[in-house]
Amino acid sequence: MHEVKAFIRPEVLDRVVRQLHAIQGLPGLTVSHVRGHGRRQSGAADVEFGEVQMVKLEIVVGDELLVQVLDTIRQVAASGRSGDGKIFVLPVESALRIRSGEVGSSAL
Repeated sequence: MHEVKAFIRPEVLDRVVRQLHAIQGLPGLTVSHVRGHGRRQSGAADVEFGEVQMVKLEIVVGDELLVQVLDTIRQVAASGRSGDGKIFVLPVESALRIRSGEVGSSAL
């Protein structure tokens, strides 16, 4: 299992979520509106830090859906401009469904 953390522009959120929901077997996702501080180019060599508004998507998926989720987010969220966002993939050791006690990928 893997946790996908994607930071995307707020204006593409609806399109990204709509395309993710179309993926058969996707267990669900969490959406958070976040603020970050990142580097941005203001001139040829000038770099400054500035606050940016982003949306963070968090999705835990099995190996079989990982590439499809990553491709979907990248394709829908990419505008070709600086600041489109980033995607991070982290290993998930285990999952536990509180209600039923299911463990592992069946808990998703």
